[in-house]
Amino acid sequence: MNSKFLEELRQRYMKNPPEGMTSKLVKNMTDSDLLDMHYFLTEDEYLDGNDSEDGFYIF
Repeated sequence: MNSKFLEELRQRYMKNPPEGMTSKLVKNMTDSDLLDMHYFLTEDEYLDGNDSEDGFYIF
C-alpha cells in the first residue's frame, strides 16, 4: 500500500477521529487496522448501486 496514502489517511482520522476513538488511538493503529476502519466507515461509497442489500436473506 502507498505509504503517502496511509499517512494522509492517518492524519485525516487524527484530526477528526470517528466516534468512540481518540487521535491517540488512530495514531497508534497498525496500517492494516487503519485501512479496515477506513473501509468500514466508507463502504457505502464503494457500492455501485446495483447491489440490493435491503432486507435479510438466507441462501
